[in-house]
Amino acid sequence: MAAQAPARRTLRRLVTAVAFALTAGGALAQTSILNVSYDVSRELYKDINPVFSAQWKARTGEVVTVNQSHGGSSKQAMSITEGLEADVITMNQSPDIDILLERGNLVAADWRKRFPHDATPYTTTSVFLVRKGNPKGIKDWGDLTRAGLQVIVPNPKTSGNGRYTYLAAWGYALDKTGSDAGAKDFVTKLLANVPVLDGGGRGATTTFTQRDVGDVLVTFENEAILIAKEVGGAKFDIVYPSVSIDGSAPVAVVEKVTEKRGTTKVAEAYLNFLFSPEGQEIIASHNFRPRDPAVLKKFAAQFPAIRTFSVDDKLGGWKAANAKHFADGAIYDQIMVNR
Repeated sequence: MAAQAPARRTLRRLVTAVAFALTAGGALAQTSILNVSYDVSRELYKDINPVFSAQWKARTGEVVTVNQSHGGSSKQAMSITEGLEADVITMNQSPDIDILLERGNLVAADWRKRFPHDATPYTTTSVFLVRKGNPKGIKDWGDLTRAGLQVIVPNPKTSGNGRYTYLAAWGYALDKTGSDAGAKDFVTKLLANVPVLDGGGRGATTTFTQRDVGDVLVTFENEAILIAKEVGGAKFDIVYPSVSIDGSAPVAVVEKVTEKRGTTKVAEAYLNFLFSPEGQEIIASHNFRPRDPAVLKKFAAQFPAIRTFSVDDKLGGWKAANAKHFADGAIYDQIMVNR
């Protein structure tokens, strides 16, 4: 009997080791990634994620869960620089990805070249959402400076949505006045009509649609269409201004995180899915303008023609625009101090 005891202990250790190996193998067959994104993309990725996960499982046998984090875009980017372990970042402006390169080399230096269309799977633009029937007769950017009008926009210091609004108004005023001084005067008058600056686009939407504050909400086209369709088509109308801004939405793998977590392959596949025909159809169904010409043609009826300009073409690129307008003490701060 004594001789059998060591044998039983050896058998128990073997069984334990096999069980551990099986458990570990099961864990390896499952993984998760975190997509850190901006405020008004949450519904889009709620639909993207399960379709991608099903495709990934069919192709690899691996179960992948895609978790989401949403908020004001600049705040979201800063949270990654401060330690939030995002596997991918999906933003609405390139500075919120560039900052990950500048503060720790978290993304590749050539992140724009890792995916098609400078790593932007879709674009959008800034439009106006007004009360049903447009009682204030708002037609273009110039109307937003009228005395007594209340304009709802998110904070350009924390929100890409707000930053695009500011720059769209600046670009419009440059065309009208021909000078930075004229543009600054115009944007100063517009911001004087803003009663509250929410931290992100979804907060601004809540202020306008649920708190009933303001005469017009300036927001991304996809958000305006979503509100008009689902929050209350009987309560709001969409107005397209004479000119607006191109809001291409960039994406990147946070390689410093994925290399540590062993998730680079699935993170790359996730972002590539956004450019696939199936991913593009989901994007279009959420009222973002897809890159795929065939998909854009299929959904053309929901995207009215609008003249747009880009930050690169009109405003010297994002680096120059940020330094000029949004750095501490720059033009936006000067306007707000004296507002």
